[in-house]
Amino acid sequence: MKFVDEAKLRVQAGNGGRGSTSFRREKFVPFGGPDGGDGGHGGSVYLRAAPGINTLVDFRIERLWRAPHGEPGSSNDCTGRSGEDLYIPVPIGTLVRDADTGETLGDLAHEGDVLAVARGGKGGWGNQRFKSSTNRTPRQYGPGLPGEKRLLELELKVLADVGLLGQPNAGKSTLIRAVSAARPKVADYPFTTLFPNLGVVAVGEHRSFVMADIPGLIEGAAEGAGLGIRFLKHLQRTRVLLHIVDIAPLDPAVDPVTEARAIIAELKKFSPELAVKPRWLVLNKSDLLPAPQAEQRARDIVRRLRYRGPRFLISGATGQGTRELCEAVMTFLQEQAAAERDAQAEHAEQAGDEPA
Repeated sequence: MKFVDEAKLRVQAGNGGRGSTSFRREKFVPFGGPDGGDGGHGGSVYLRAAPGINTLVDFRIERLWRAPHGEPGSSNDCTGRSGEDLYIPVPIGTLVRDADTGETLGDLAHEGDVLAVARGGKGGWGNQRFKSSTNRTPRQYGPGLPGEKRLLELELKVLADVGLLGQPNAGKSTLIRAVSAARPKVADYPFTTLFPNLGVVAVGEHRSFVMADIPGLIEGAAEGAGLGIRFLKHLQRTRVLLHIVDIAPLDPAVDPVTEARAIIAELKKFSPELAVKPRWLVLNKSDLLPAPQAEQRARDIVRRLRYRGPRFLISGATGQGTRELCEAVMTFLQEQAAAERDAQAEHAEQAGDEPA
């Protein structure tokens, strides 16, 4: 299935049904009076985050979604049937905007999240609603209100705990294949990854996290070089970035430090928030060098980058060092989750102490 992370769709809620103009006519019941019922309400349109959907490709095929209209009212004060609400399933992690105004309508970041995007029209009043002491035979009725119409922009940001970042052919896809069941394409030429891949990394019983691999970046990506930076948005929801650096490039003229600095510069151009996200240095392809030389080169890269965070020397091809990397990531994620729970509990406790 083709990976599509942006789409537009037009939604149209149902119109309200027309009210009825009717008068009670029964034998032995003179002056029965008006008995026209109200029209039914039109159906509303909702988006619902559903599991098992990983792309917006369906919205490239079906671009118009309509909810049913309400039915007209009838005699005997009978209200017309309301149109059923329409629920459109979308991938978890979908950001919804109004295409005409640019307003962000909602972010469906969790399974089961529901967002109303178009309200159905109200049903019109029947003539019995207009009766009064001075208007005993009203012939007025409400035509029913039209339902809302909207052109929506959907943007999918995949949900992952860990994001892989690096130059093309740095070994990101090889790493995610080594630690998860994901099977992205791997080859000895750049840009083999053309769309994001997700893999679940299991670290012991009931301990796992989701890793995202995006297409590689090159210098000038912000200006459209290579595949550009359109996939960087998929890293915005991650908790930690793993910056993959090739310590043994095939071209001797390529400097890993220059390549790493180019990636950092592109991150800053794209989003200041993404640039300050926790970023660990993962020095890959240690199997291509003798162990002492690989360790020495890793230390030189860290020194030249003036990097002071966690760093790991691994080989995605052989699996060397990947277990330690995954364990460290899992511990970091668990500590972050615990800190967030403590902060939420403290906030709830403070809110409870405030006077009403």
